[in-house]
Amino acid sequence: MYVIISLALAIIPAFLWLFYYYKQDKIKPEPKGQLTRVFVFGILSIIPVLIVEIILDNFYQIFFGQFFITYIFLRAFIVAAVCEEFFKLIVVLVFAYRSPHFDEAVDGIIYCIFASLGFAVFENILYVLDTGYTTAIIRAFTALPLHAIVSGLMGYYVGQAKFASSRQLEQNLIIKGFLIAVILHGTYNFLLFAIPVFGILPALLNIPLIIVSFSVLRKKIRLAIEDDIQNGRAVKKEYDILLNSIIK
Repeated sequence: MYVIISLALAIIPAFLWLFYYYKQDKIKPEPKGQLTRVFVFGILSIIPVLIVEIILDNFYQIFFGQFFITYIFLRAFIVAAVCEEFFKLIVVLVFAYRSPHFDEAVDGIIYCIFASLGFAVFENILYVLDTGYTTAIIRAFTALPLHAIVSGLMGYYVGQAKFASSRQLEQNLIIKGFLIAVILHGTYNFLLFAIPVFGILPALLNIPLIIVSFSVLRKKIRLAIEDDIQNGRAVKKEYDILLNSIIK
């Protein structure tokens, strides 16, 4: 029973976040089958992520283990943030980016969030099975939304890239979104990994980090919607309903 409760607490919050972000695209929602595919491949992305993370972590331990701050910096930003955001991005670029259903800038946000939460839900299960339901409760309000938010911000730029006027601009926007996600994700990780050195107080900065990033993502959703309207990818009357009811 304990294991069942722990698994439920690990999985249910992720689906609540999925539902929340899915409703942001309620006027022209993506096909559920397409979103499910991105979500499933987000889950499967944990396989290459773990392989690369183990290799890099062992490498950094050997060469930088005696320099703890350097090691946790590399572990936070490279081992975790770069690897995880890179493979989430690959899932979206391979399984959604060229799809005819990806016909709005806001779709980039939705697809990246679904890929991210696919990864995060499996990661959550691994953590919870190892440490218990208390971890699940904490991660429901920290790690899970963090994964969705930073990947959603990356998705904003993926959505802009989809309709970029040139190949160079397209690449630059994707890289920009990726770097923003890595910086935010890496900062979150570093503050946690550094607790043995700096204590718990700096780690509490993750709370305003998540709140501010969430606010920025909401603004990016609005900007993406407005961009879709201005460029004829969406009907203004329908999106006025969305903007007034969801994104104030």
